[in-house]
Amino acid sequence: QVQLVESGGGLVQSGGSLRLSCAASGRTFPNYNMGWFRQAPGKEREFVAAISWNGYSTYYADSVKGRLTISRDNAKYTVYLQMNSLKPEDTAVYYCAACYDGSYYSPVSYLYWGQGTQVTVSS
Repeated sequence: QVQLVESGGGLVQSGGSLRLSCAASGRTFPNYNMGWFRQAPGKEREFVAAISWNGYSTYYADSVKGRLTISRDNAKYTVYLQMNSLKPEDTAVYYCAACYDGSYYSPVSYLYWGQGTQVTVSS
């Protein structure tokens, strides 16, 4: 089993940057592919980015390509989401999640979820 705790959210102006962290516990963390999702009020949870268990492959939603970067440090049991050039439409609760197999893009594939961290981008 894997427990996930996100941090790093906050209030930032449009064009600003944030770095989200997801700290994991559980010996099997390095075996899991990891993803970031977000959910804005009144909207469904949507895929943001994912990274393979070894960090060799990354995947992004079209809306964040070139602005957000996912990375991981298996030695530290941590996944990161560097967020640059933030826009008001990036405002949401951001969740990290762990999956073993299945589509990176679908929340159904993910077995474990964090509690989320709020990101608010003001215009």
